[in-house]
Amino acid sequence: METLAGGCRKDSLASIFVLIIKGNIMQKINYIMPNIKRLIFLILIFVTMTSSYQCNENSKIKVMIVTGGHDFERDAFFNMFDSFDEIEYREVVHPEANQIYASSMIDSVDVLVFYDMVQEISTQQKKDLLDLLTRGKSLLFLHHSLVSYQEWDEFMHILGGRYHINTENVDASLTPESTYKHDVQVPVTIVDKKHDITKGIDNFVIHDETYDGFSVSADVYPLLTTTEETSGDIIGWLNHYKNSWIVYLQLGHDHHAYENPNYRRLVRQSIQWLAHPQP
Repeated sequence: METLAGGCRKDSLASIFVLIIKGNIMQKINYIMPNIKRLIFLILIFVTMTSSYQCNENSKIKVMIVTGGHDFERDAFFNMFDSFDEIEYREVVHPEANQIYASSMIDSVDVLVFYDMVQEISTQQKKDLLDLLTRGKSLLFLHHSLVSYQEWDEFMHILGGRYHINTENVDASLTPESTYKHDVQVPVTIVDKKHDITKGIDNFVIHDETYDGFSVSADVYPLLTTTEETSGDIIGWLNHYKNSWIVYLQLGHDHHAYENPNYRRLVRQSIQWLAHPQP
C-alpha cells in the first residue's frame, strides 16, 4: 500500500474525505427528512379526505322522481326529500318522464319514485318499462300514482293494485269506482315491525286523504293497514314483479303528510331498502 509524504496512506485520506462528504450529506438529510415527513403526512391527509368525500358522494342513493298529471305542494314535497342526507334526487316530468326507461341515464338511478297520475303511455314505453323491471330496477309508488294507466292491465300487476276511476271488470267480477276523502285523521297500523321499511316506526295517526274501493293484489306483502272506514284496509305494501321490488304507500296527499315524521321515515326507509333490497 502506497504511503504519501508525512506517513499518510492513500486509503486513509480517501476514507477521511468520504466521511466528510457523508457527514455533510447526513446533516442535510437530517435537516430535510422532517420536512419531507411533514409533507408526506399532509399529502396523506389530503388524499384520505378527498377519497372519503368521493366515497360519501358515490355512496349516496340516486333517486329519480317522476311527477306530472296531478298538482301537489311542490315546496313541501321536495323539502321532505331534501331532508334525506343519504339520498340525491332529480325530477323528471311527464310527458318526458316515460322516455327515461330506455335512456342511458336510467343506469345511474338506484330507485324510481312515482308521484304522478297519468294515463298516456305508448306501446314502446310499456315495453321499455317492462324491460327495466326484467333488469331489476326498484320502484316506489306514492299516493295518487295508484290511479295511473287505467287502460293498461299489466300495470296493476306491476304496482300490486289499482284505484278505479270507473266501474270495471276485474278478475271476472264487476268492481265499482273507487272513492276518496280529504282531511281524515287516519290511524295507521304497522303490520311487520321487523321489516327494514317499517323498523323503528310504531302505529301512528296521520292527517291525510283516504282511498276506498281500490283493488289490491292477493300476492302483495302488506306493510300498513288502517281501520279508517273511508279507506281500504291495506294502505301500504311490498310487491315483486319480474326481477324488481316495488313498494306502494297510499299516504302522502299534502304537507300534512310530508311533514309527518312517521311518513318521512316510511318514504326514506322504503328508498333505502329498495336501493339494496334484502328479501
